Amino acid sequence: MKRAPGIIFIILFLTFLVLVDYYVFTGVRTLTAELEARTRKIVHWIYWGISISFFVWLGGLFLFVHSDGTIPKSISIFFAAWALVFVPKLIFAIFLLGEDVYRLLRSLFAVGHNAIVQNDPMALSVGRRKFISTIAAATAAIPFFGILHGITVGKFKYRVLRETIYYPDLPDAFDGFTITQLSDIHAGSFDPISDRAVVQKAIAMVNAQQSDLFVFTGDLVNNMAREMDPWLEDFEKIHAPSGKFSILGNHDYGDYVNWASDEAKEKNMQHLYSVHGKVGFCLLRDENAVIEKNGQTISLIGVEDWGTGGFPKKGNLNKALKNVPEDAFKILLSHDPSHFDEIVSKHPTHIHLTLSGHTHGGQFGVEIPGIKFSPVGFRYPHWAGLYAVNGRNIYVNRGFGFLAFPGRVGIWPEVTVLTLKKGLPVS
Repeated sequence: MKRAPGIIFIILFLTFLVLVDYYVFTGVRTLTAELEARTRKIVHWIYWGISISFFVWLGGLFLFVHSDGTIPKSISIFFAAWALVFVPKLIFAIFLLGEDVYRLLRSLFAVGHNAIVQNDPMALSVGRRKFISTIAAATAAIPFFGILHGITVGKFKYRVLRETIYYPDLPDAFDGFTITQLSDIHAGSFDPISDRAVVQKAIAMVNAQQSDLFVFTGDLVNNMAREMDPWLEDFEKIHAPSGKFSILGNHDYGDYVNWASDEAKEKNMQHLYSVHGKVGFCLLRDENAVIEKNGQTISLIGVEDWGTGGFPKKGNLNKALKNVPEDAFKILLSHDPSHFDEIVSKHPTHIHLTLSGHTHGGQFGVEIPGIKFSPVGFRYPHWAGLYAVNGRNIYVNRGFGFLAFPGRVGIWPEVTVLTLKKGLPVS
């Protein structure tokens, strides 16, 4: 019985996909109406051949899910191909739906007013329907090429994003102190052969910032610690004079794998802990560290993952704050920004700055001057960049890697550089 809601969702989702496919086909049929019969039939067969192939492909992927519960990389290829085909179809369908709603409303208006619309120049004709279908097809090409760019180029379009944050109580020695943040490496999504040069270039970008402190805010791997093994020498090269610190994210615990035994899962965790050590990361598990400069200090606090919406609630902020002076300047590493929303922003202990990741910025969205949007914003109020709540700041990193969908559209991978300055906050 526990599986019933999931099965019902799958059935409804597949029904939705089929309906969209058929609805879009009505537009394709309109666009091809004037083609020679044989050519028109070939186009129709190609359309349905591609659609049916995706359903067969999807079924095959579920049949060949790894016995340990992990998903083969081929499913990422499927997501990429499916996004290339389905998202443009959805855009196409929205245009057709708008046209059909308009047509229905005009018909209802005509009936209600005993009007005759046959001679109305605004009445819908075959020619108008073809015009709308043509516009829909042209518009649908935009997300197609956008997704294609995201799969081939966007996922490796690393950029350095900088923020300067002012605090009146920042110790004088830390005025101008810089922090480089990475998050969500998801090592299992990278190919150790074909992607190595790009990853090495991104790591070089990290070192080029010459920041005082380096932090990593969780999700080193997708599922298993061994995913990081081919990358140890590369990430070991990251350097920062005040140290390299890290925390765990929800994917790091191996909770999405059907382990043969509890011992096997624990062995994986021990492997992951050792990986952090091998690359020189000081892993903070509900712990804190003191960062010293010229005789003054700030407190760096790191918690286990804590999130809402079915994610683990392992982190214990009170434990992590043990022995941290009340008047210390505090920086918290917490993977999931919902921890900030639910706990940190309301906690009696004032934490100046929280650094998070987890959202990947949705891997899909728009960030241009005046517009910042991603569907993930409906789930997380703080999903990318710098925010201020109750006199406390949170910065959410958009992520280094990617997961499931092997691309990024409009939301590029990020190297964050934060500069702490002494002074009043800039409004």
